[in-house]
Amino acid sequence: MTTPLTLTPGVRPDGAALLTAAGEIDMSNTDALAAALESTPGPVVLDLSSVEYLDSAGLSVLFAHADHITLIANPLLTPVLTISGLADLVGVAGGDSGVR
Repeated sequence: MTTPLTLTPGVRPDGAALLTAAGEIDMSNTDALAAALESTPGPVVLDLSSVEYLDSAGLSVLFAHADHITLIANPLLTPVLTISGLADLVGVAGGDSGVR
């Protein structure tokens, strides 16, 4: 059974837009992720630290928005972001470190 995706908008202390995702990102919910990214103005920090699963459909959405997102990822997702090449296009930080 999959864990539903929840998306919570917010603002970081530095004023940057924040979108926090939790659960699983797969082809069943990428429309919601894309809509949330499209409706958030300006650069967005996308916190994926509570995402348990990310498939190729989710990666496609992230690639489509690579020009205005920065990611916070947990150790489970870091290899996927690196192997896919997304980490070469966007800043990626661990849940407790700075964006690189």
